Amino acid sequence: MRIDTRAIFEEHPFAEEILARLAAAGHEAVLVGGVVRDGVMAALRGEGFSPHDVDIATSATPEEIRRIFRDRPVLSVGEAFGVMVVVAPDGRRYEVATFRTERGYSDGRRPDEVRWASLEEDLLRRDFTVNGLAARADGEVIDLVGGIRDIKARLIRTIGDPAERFSEDYLRMLRAVRFACMLGFEIEPRTREAIKRNAERIRGISWERIREELIKILETPRSAHGIRLLDELGLLEHILPEISALKGVPQPEDYHPEGDVFTHTVLCLEVADAIGARYLVKLGLLFHDVGKPEALRRSRGEHMGGHEAIGARIAREAMKRLRFSNREIEHVLFLVKEHMRAPRLPMMGRGKQVLLVTTGEREGEPIEDLPRRFPLYADLLRLLICDAEASAHRSSAWLPVLRETVRVLLHLRRVQGLKFARKLINGHDLLRMGVPRGPVLGEILDEVHERILAGEISTREEALRYAEKLWRERSSKG
Repeated sequence: MRIDTRAIFEEHPFAEEILARLAAAGHEAVLVGGVVRDGVMAALRGEGFSPHDVDIATSATPEEIRRIFRDRPVLSVGEAFGVMVVVAPDGRRYEVATFRTERGYSDGRRPDEVRWASLEEDLLRRDFTVNGLAARADGEVIDLVGGIRDIKARLIRTIGDPAERFSEDYLRMLRAVRFACMLGFEIEPRTREAIKRNAERIRGISWERIREELIKILETPRSAHGIRLLDELGLLEHILPEISALKGVPQPEDYHPEGDVFTHTVLCLEVADAIGARYLVKLGLLFHDVGKPEALRRSRGEHMGGHEAIGARIAREAMKRLRFSNREIEHVLFLVKEHMRAPRLPMMGRGKQVLLVTTGEREGEPIEDLPRRFPLYADLLRLLICDAEASAHRSSAWLPVLRETVRVLLHLRRVQGLKFARKLINGHDLLRMGVPRGPVLGEILDEVHERILAGEISTREEALRYAEKLWRERSSKG
């Protein structure tokens, strides 16, 4: 089988040069990893594809890679593991790794011993069959692990014994879920069982690495399936116990006929997947009802009032544990804290509406571009839509809010226009041209400002001339 390497080299011409220069120096060099997998999937569908990252594996050692590319910046990102990065003339970076094999993983992540090896040994040490493919520059695919078979069967399967592969790095259990979500594949039964047996070992992985895999799962268009998979495989209770605790927590059937809080949360993610929401919105959805169990206990089963404030505290603790940045934490906490206020926007006074909409405002952006000017509120709207569509409320909860948001934006645009108008001309300017204090001054100023808001006046000189004209007309009438 062959993949379309022309599509790869058209997008990444320096990758072709890397392969050619390594071959000219007498070394074997191949494309590996995701670019080959995606190329195979495209070929099987009879479609083209747009490659993103391109990784290369070679028989050349790090020292030889550095010598062959001495005219280019070569970064040592993991030289002990044979991983170098060659920087192309356009600034793009290409990982070039020496064929290697590894032994012993006493810390459950890094090999105790690394030695340079053959292409076959290098492919056999990788995690999943779909990632264990290589391709030569002419597109010929090298499949020593059954990767093409599993792509055709839409299966995520470890290379060799699943327990052994996971013992080398237990983060691979989360990676299995991520690839299943990203590719729309199922996890093969033996691989699933090995994850279930070893799920608690995910606790030995750093929270930073877990966070990165969680973000990647949420960024796929099947994040709801990912959360279900994490739960089914026994991983969720170890990485997000707060979300696992939502299972079995009842809700009023009138508002939530879909089921318990966990079911509702996952359904929210399904809507978020459908509308292409980003990972911060999905994190907000994961945590938006996380305070309900505690609120229910506090009220002795009577209600869940105040769950948003409780949820914000729980979300902060969970996100700190997962080592999210302060910016990410504050963004998600805004969504959790305000998700109960958002549906009440049409009932609020204008002042409170403005305060909610303009939280985190980026004043340099145009008011008409809601996501850029008001990113927090835009994400709050997305969360509201997902929350409502996953319950009995549906559009009756979010459509009135969208209508009122348009009115608030029109109000803000007028306010912004008035600020601009007042910068061009104010009452002091009229006093200097002889207009006395009183109703006439206010009438002239209002009329000039209206012309500015209408776009008929755009400079201070035009505003002053028009004001003088109005004052002459008023004066001549006595």
